[in-house]
Amino acid sequence: MSSNLGQLLLIGIPGPELDAQTRGFLRKIQAGGYIIFTRNIQSPSQLRKLLDDLRDLSEIEPIFTLDQEGGRVSRLKAIGNEPPNAQQLREKGDAQLIRRHGDLTGRLLRLFGFNLDLCPVLDISFDDNADNSLFGRCYGTTAEQVIRNATLFNDAMRCAGVLSCGKHFPGYSSAANDPHHELPVLTRSRGELERHELAVFHHFIPHVDSMMIGHIAFSELDPSGQPASLSPAIVRGLLREKMGFQGLVMTDDLDMGAILNHYGFEQTMRMGIEAGNDLLMICHRTELAGDAIKTFEQMPAPLIDEALGRVAAFKSKFSPPAEFSEAAFAELNAEVWQLRVEVLGEARARERSPESGKRSPVEIY
Repeated sequence: MSSNLGQLLLIGIPGPELDAQTRGFLRKIQAGGYIIFTRNIQSPSQLRKLLDDLRDLSEIEPIFTLDQEGGRVSRLKAIGNEPPNAQQLREKGDAQLIRRHGDLTGRLLRLFGFNLDLCPVLDISFDDNADNSLFGRCYGTTAEQVIRNATLFNDAMRCAGVLSCGKHFPGYSSAANDPHHELPVLTRSRGELERHELAVFHHFIPHVDSMMIGHIAFSELDPSGQPASLSPAIVRGLLREKMGFQGLVMTDDLDMGAILNHYGFEQTMRMGIEAGNDLLMICHRTELAGDAIKTFEQMPAPLIDEALGRVAAFKSKFSPPAEFSEAAFAELNAEVWQLRVEVLGEARARERSPESGKRSPVEIY
């Protein structure tokens, strides 16, 4: 078994800078990757320095990722303009604008040193007004529309040198509640899933670099009631074996209520790897990364080595960061604004997405 067990973790960090204690902890853990949130972002130069500092602590090039979709799920709006969201782009109906959004997103992320964006969202919006975590984030109201629009974004971003992640397999589309707070349970028939949600993910099998597994229970896919993210039947049986996906597979954040309310930490880490995930996401309880590694040490070597191999293969596709400058960011930020105006019009472009009220006040991902 490899000693690089931290490579199986995608973790958040506390703030915008690394103090001596945090540096020592991260140097010891050697995490496979880091996910950046608004709490980590203060200015363009600070953000690039943070990623450079994390890179310097790492013996193996890390995954650097965030949720930069558009609209309310746009971490970089903390320091710049907010891109239009998937629904706004869909409603505008201009393929070239969606393609520009993908290209611009890729160039912007590489400027800061990111190599993976946690998108596109491949869920279908069956109700654009539903009060759930998908509000505004879906590229279509049918499988065909999601495939058409998400492909434009995905292909352009990948061509710009940033890897992609299809989410949230096998679909949050019909969830009645938000997995950030509690585990959704879906009872749709297998036929319905095959015609809608699974049709989208099946199309993207050869076109995305990674897949994120959602925290949702599908009785038709796994009668045990386990969330998809911890289910061997769904990750290994459906995604890997039946659908043939051989790329990197990661969980959604294991600090969400859908998991925290039902499973202990050690149990979650063990089940996550047994299910077939390669990367386990811990966004908030970073201090438990050492405990996760201890759990991995007790697991069968073939399971661990299989996951480590896929993490390494994923990392072999990285493009190097672009050269950073404040001027380069200002130019790209102006392009984001121009895209926003072309999609929404001048008046609507000046309005920011609501972050509270009816919608969940937590950072959505």
